[in-house]
Amino acid sequence: MPVEIWKGLLLPFAGTSLGSACVFFMRGSLSERVQRALTGFAAGVMVAASIWSLLIPAMEEAADWGNLAFLPAAIGFWIGVLFLLALDRLVPHLHQHSAEPEGVKSSLDRSTMLTLAVALHNLPEGMAVGVVYAGWLAGKTEISLAGALALSLGIAVQNFPEGAIISMPLRSQGMSRGKAFGFGVLSGAVEPLGALLTILLASVFVPLLPYALSFAAGAMLYVVVEELIPEMSEGRHSNIGTIFFAVGFSVMMALDVALG
Repeated sequence: MPVEIWKGLLLPFAGTSLGSACVFFMRGSLSERVQRALTGFAAGVMVAASIWSLLIPAMEEAADWGNLAFLPAAIGFWIGVLFLLALDRLVPHLHQHSAEPEGVKSSLDRSTMLTLAVALHNLPEGMAVGVVYAGWLAGKTEISLAGALALSLGIAVQNFPEGAIISMPLRSQGMSRGKAFGFGVLSGAVEPLGALLTILLASVFVPLLPYALSFAAGAMLYVVVEELIPEMSEGRHSNIGTIFFAVGFSVMMALDVALG
């Protein structure tokens, strides 16, 4: 497998790991405003990536459908949404600031369920990276190496605060720094694994590329609407999450257009 692929797969994981390492040199927990800002930034990056890196290439790939070029993208999008909805109902997990676990009943401890919640969030990001690189490997003209790298880099940037958001609260609850860092890293491990599996199954995904790209977009946008937007808006009213959503959206849009 080309070295460019490995770089693209490991960049997002590196972002999560570096963010988790904040537990070693930051004291206390992240303030509510900081968490809102970081969550809003992550949501903005994911929305922009879904549009420029996934949905637009999906419709370009289906250009020979003429006026119905949107149809494969719409179908794949809905399959992605329903897939994440099913995982959300089945996998036991616990969101930050929530007292009620979701998914099937389980005896897993709080730390494990918090990690599973972030892993669910990261799964569609890994799949998105994998399907874009699979398209590039297959020689699809709508997908360039620079554009695939822009997606990996954008997700890595937004994974940095996510790593801190998972490790810092665990540390503030009394967990050792090393263990909190480990849980943060573990939450991001699903991304390169999901991306690698997608690439290995390229023979399946490439013929269905418009559906696969939009599937990843639907899954990512499900996470944004179901998890990130509520988290950046909960509690006392503040515009900080909205402002950083716009910052994240702008950063990802610029990366995709400039490098793509």
